[in-house]
Amino acid sequence: MDWEPLAAAKASISPYDLLFQALALIPFSHYFFAASFLFLIFLYSFLEIHFLQDLLTLFRGDPVTLNYNSCSELAQSVVANCKILQGRYLATPWLSSPHLQTAFLSFLGRPPPLTYRRHLFRAFDGGTIALDWLTYTDVVGGTSCMLDSSAALKGDKTPIVIVIPGLTSDSAAAYVKHLAFNLARQGWNVVVSNHRGLGGVSLTSDCCYNAGWTEDLRKIIDHIRCEYPEAPLYAVGTSIGANILVKYLGEDGANTPLVGAAAICSPWDLLICDRFINRRPMQKLYDRALTVGLQGYAQLHQSILSRLANWEGIEKSSSLRDFDNHATRVLGKFETVDTYYRRSSSTNYVENVSVPLLCVSALDDPVCTSEAIPWDECRLNENIILATTPHGGHLAFYEGITASSIWWVRVVNEFFGVLRTSPHIEGRKKMQGSTMPKPLQSSIDQAPYLNVMEDGMVTAMSNEQTDAFVEDISNEHTTHSNKDEASGAKCKGFDCPCSRTH
Repeated sequence: MDWEPLAAAKASISPYDLLFQALALIPFSHYFFAASFLFLIFLYSFLEIHFLQDLLTLFRGDPVTLNYNSCSELAQSVVANCKILQGRYLATPWLSSPHLQTAFLSFLGRPPPLTYRRHLFRAFDGGTIALDWLTYTDVVGGTSCMLDSSAALKGDKTPIVIVIPGLTSDSAAAYVKHLAFNLARQGWNVVVSNHRGLGGVSLTSDCCYNAGWTEDLRKIIDHIRCEYPEAPLYAVGTSIGANILVKYLGEDGANTPLVGAAAICSPWDLLICDRFINRRPMQKLYDRALTVGLQGYAQLHQSILSRLANWEGIEKSSSLRDFDNHATRVLGKFETVDTYYRRSSSTNYVENVSVPLLCVSALDDPVCTSEAIPWDECRLNENIILATTPHGGHLAFYEGITASSIWWVRVVNEFFGVLRTSPHIEGRKKMQGSTMPKPLQSSIDQAPYLNVMEDGMVTAMSNEQTDAFVEDISNEHTTHSNKDEASGAKCKGFDCPCSRTH
């Protein structure tokens, strides 16, 4: 047999041709399954899914890590009585990803149905802040008399929790409703202090809020303290609201009327968070989403912001840093964006916090990185308990197979309940009661009155008597103004008058 022609024929065939011929023999369905498998691996990694880890641990969850000063009797007492903090946190199995958790909170959230009662607080500079109240009777049914300004209610000792929402969030946010509903159901009176220009209320002055603006919170707390002098005051801040709360606590130290507070998913160091949110593709998606939210906020108040800031720059902003450069920095009169971030970061004020403070953060938070957590500063302060979990996302922490419960809401509820009965803070309550400022007269049912703009926004009018009907943009509550006598009563430099809602 002549092998030479056969060998020459084999040599002329390209090995790649042989490879393609072999690959062509493989059914298309096999390629589809292989591509799907590789895509799932990529998605599992990209979304930071931890379902398999949870499965390997038989869905027992991860223990909560607690950092606090071991020499603090208060911290030891609180931790010993907070059973949830001593337990474990297991994320909802089908939300086993910080991004899935955060997205679920933003787009669905499953908030409980509730109806707030609105008051408008008029600031000394003419700004308007919406205060949305929720009480036990609002949750279980019946008529609430909490907001009546009669002298009898001045002695009401029901504790009040002040909630400070996150960036561009207001009382309609799902996590705020979860918190308010659960606290009110346990007998607390809850008031959500919406940031200026949010909650369906127009900007009525040239002053806007930012991540380090604590003056509004300070005056709101003083105002509520004046109106309900016998009620212990607590506060919960979430995200940017947590940064504002911790900064306020550090600024005022022992002079704050609050007897307890909680900071949930605080950014702590804005400069570090700015670097983090521009680091990876997924974080850049969050950066873009937050920027769009701020641009939407700016659009609502274009008539004012276009006059005070760089409107063209606001419209073209592609990141939080761009928006802060063209708007926040200018409005706050900061030299640079980095200057604004440094001066507004609450991490600089942690050591001066003088009231019991629970801080909750998830190590996989896709917005407020754990790299910014001031571990040592929190551990040195005898008033701070820092609780961290490996999972939870940003403000989500959904638990249970139906994702109907938020873990940190239960933690805050238990923490405040323990503080409420703790003998360690009784002395503080008595001290605050002896130094409580007194308002000149009650003004809950008085002006400013309400006006509805064509775009559906709510504005505060002068003290002229008028009838108005307003439907809030959240469609969760309606607001009516009352006919009352105008009053010039002031409390701590702020106008106390607020319009009554039903």
